Amino acid sequence: VSAEDVEAELARMQTRNARQVSVEREAKKGDVVNLDFEGFVDGVAFEGGKGEKFDLELGSGMFIPGFEEQLEGKNVGDECDVNVTFPEEYNEKSLAGKPAVFKCKINEIKENQKPELDDEFAKDVSEFDTIAELKADIEKKMVESKQSSADTAFQERVMDKVIENMEAEIPDAMVETQLDRVAEDFSYRLAMQGMEFESYLKMTGMTMEQFRSVFAPQALRQVKIRLALEKIAELEGMDITEEDLNAEFDKLADNNKMDIAKVKELLAAEDLKADMLCQKANDFVIANAKAVAKAEKAADAE
Repeated sequence: VSAEDVEAELARMQTRNARQVSVEREAKKGDVVNLDFEGFVDGVAFEGGKGEKFDLELGSGMFIPGFEEQLEGKNVGDECDVNVTFPEEYNEKSLAGKPAVFKCKINEIKENQKPELDDEFAKDVSEFDTIAELKADIEKKMVESKQSSADTAFQERVMDKVIENMEAEIPDAMVETQLDRVAEDFSYRLAMQGMEFESYLKMTGMTMEQFRSVFAPQALRQVKIRLALEKIAELEGMDITEEDLNAEFDKLADNNKMDIAKVKELLAAEDLKADMLCQKANDFVIANAKAVAKAEKAADAE
């Protein structure tokens, strides 16, 4: 992690903690302009083209191309016509490709004022007393994040290598079952974001069959990895003891703040044991895998 990386993250924190302040000057890119507007095509107001006391950040690209630029240089109280042309691919077909005039009035101009990057800033946005401590913490967390990403990428490459020359007959039913799990997990994550799975499919114009087709390669890979890890566990004579199993039940109960009896009711011991065995095989493979640098690979090839 470079000093530039840390400074860039500090700048993002600075931007997130900026406050909007009313100013008495001409509007410029980056300002937030509060305006009233009404749009007309061929002199007739169209539905959805009117707004009052609307905050628009100039340069955000929120409005039709060419709209925001025409508000630059305007002052509070100014009334002006903004001339634009709706894009040909505009979602409202009755307006697509047509020229329009928006009659606008500027109510307020606000600029984002960023706080100074000093000790006071560190105290306001973190548990630290100095900017130096905040920088050190940012660097530490960025290193941890990059290490985690590197570990994940390494594990993905190792698993690719494990299944590269794998020979196995994989029934379609296994892939279909894994696809059920993928869809269930996807649906759960959508629900956490406040969206239903059916709504997602409608928004993306995808059928359930198409969704399953998109994720079929992922499901097949997961099945292959599972089978490979099960075989590795068998060949290495690995086992999960009752002590290991009980410790994992205790951990799950603690993490989910549930009674251990309830956890055992929801999760069959044999299923958990199988998952733990695969994880043990996975850890074994990762621990024994050797990362070969590209230059070393090239030398070996020669």
